[in-house]
Amino acid sequence: MKTNRYSITVLGLGKMGVTLVRLMLEKGHRVTVWNRSAAKAADLVAAGATLAATPAEAVAAGDLILICVHDYQASAEILGARGVAAAIKGRLLIQLTTGSPEDARRGGSWAAENGAAYLDGAIQAAPTQMGQADTLILVSGAKHAWERGQDALVYLAGGTTYLGEKISAAAAMDLATLSYVYGATLGFFHGALIGEAEGFGAEEYGAIVAKIAPAFGEFLKYEGGVIQKGDFRVSESPMSISVEATERILNTARDSGINTEIPQFFAGFFQRAAAAGYADEEVASIIKLLRKPAGA
Repeated sequence: MKTNRYSITVLGLGKMGVTLVRLMLEKGHRVTVWNRSAAKAADLVAAGATLAATPAEAVAAGDLILICVHDYQASAEILGARGVAAAIKGRLLIQLTTGSPEDARRGGSWAAENGAAYLDGAIQAAPTQMGQADTLILVSGAKHAWERGQDALVYLAGGTTYLGEKISAAAAMDLATLSYVYGATLGFFHGALIGEAEGFGAEEYGAIVAKIAPAFGEFLKYEGGVIQKGDFRVSESPMSISVEATERILNTARDSGINTEIPQFFAGFFQRAAAAGYADEEVASIIKLLRKPAGA
């Protein structure tokens, strides 16, 4: 089977950038790197990468330009360096810096103005998880840009998912998934407090959560379908069950003398949903409450 080889430039050598370079070198690509601190490139150069003296020199050396830095401000400073705009014409710029939908739109406009193809991406994994079959990078941008960079991205993350031509799609989906992750994370940590109060360890608790996570993911996938269809008749889990469950969590926290902020927030939302008349609907109907302006 033929393997495509690329000339790739990686701008930014934080932990993720270094990982991207190592994976591309393993694949046999010719890789040029640039970083504000050149010392970070020493091990990569020893492994076969080429260190460029300037961002423009680095961009000129690659057909595919991967940039992964702290934020879009840092990215804009690098791309705004002398000679970069001229060097990037005809190349594919793959933005892997985490940003907002508006950041993605600005990035796409800059690339178009300077004659470059553009993909906006969001890496949903830690550096140590890169290169695996199920590692996920969300990507959006023009179809021709996706087809041009697909092979390289899928090697970096086997679960790479193309979300279509709307340039802001990857950033928006990244924020949507982070909303889920942070909500679940805070809930997890509060659960650890319940464990401390009741005498079971956080490690044991974490193992149980890991076991239920796949099934819960399938449940949320189902509830997403309910929202998409707009049919909130009870089919899996009525809202009333969650109203009662979150109230029990809150009462347990009070009885145990542990922090009540998180369960109070959760219980308050479900109580409001019940008051709005959604108790006998599918739990996903809480989306109707969330769609209303705050305080409405």
